[in-house]
Amino acid sequence: MIPTAAGGSRASLARRLISLTDLTRLNESDDESSTRALARLALSGPVKPAAVCLWARCISAAHSVLRDTGIAVCAVANFPGGAAGAAAAAAETCAAIEAGAAEVDVVFPYRALLDGDSRAGLDLVRACREACGGRALLKVILETGQLSSADSIRRAAQIAVDGGAQFLKTSTGKTQPGATPGAARVMLEVIAAAALRGIAVGFKASGGIRSIGDAEGYLGLWDGRFGAGSATAANFRIGASALFEDLLAAAAD
Repeated sequence: MIPTAAGGSRASLARRLISLTDLTRLNESDDESSTRALARLALSGPVKPAAVCLWARCISAAHSVLRDTGIAVCAVANFPGGAAGAAAAAAETCAAIEAGAAEVDVVFPYRALLDGDSRAGLDLVRACREACGGRALLKVILETGQLSSADSIRRAAQIAVDGGAQFLKTSTGKTQPGATPGAARVMLEVIAAAALRGIAVGFKASGGIRSIGDAEGYLGLWDGRFGAGSATAANFRIGASALFEDLLAAAAD
């Protein structure tokens, strides 16, 4: 087994990363068959991922495989465009929860923010958090690669936290660039400031994370700020699709 920089084995790192992964499939062609295949993949390793992340239309098919396994079903809303309509995003969120989603990843209206409208983001996140109530976890996708600066990322992150986001997520994976360490650092600053006020907010890196080294880098950013070993599925996620099979292979070494 190949040692990691932290002194553990590559297999143990892979298992840890799997437990923190949202196994994701968000292709336009997704259907019941592809969703069941994704769910079976989630169950195929020595460790279960935190969640599967998919279109709301695929929730039922995912539940047909994952019910009572402990793997959460996550659906996206306001995806991928990040429209500014709070009512529409909240309605999508509510419909996903009614269909069985335990988590919802909603896209922040980043274009509105870039146009100078910060109220749209606050209203949307508040409406979606209200729709979630105590029934589902709300993760807010900032689409950091499309925001123009660290200040814009910080502003979007703060608005999302003020609106009740329970996780901040970097990217949809549908635009370039996706996740970057620089954006992650800014988001973690906002999360750390919220923690000082007694507000717990998690972090999810997603979009272009294609190697175990990439994933380990984001985990290292979290551990470096909040303490080694502090990341759990309750506060840290990696969004991954193709990477997951590499993690499974490494976990079996």
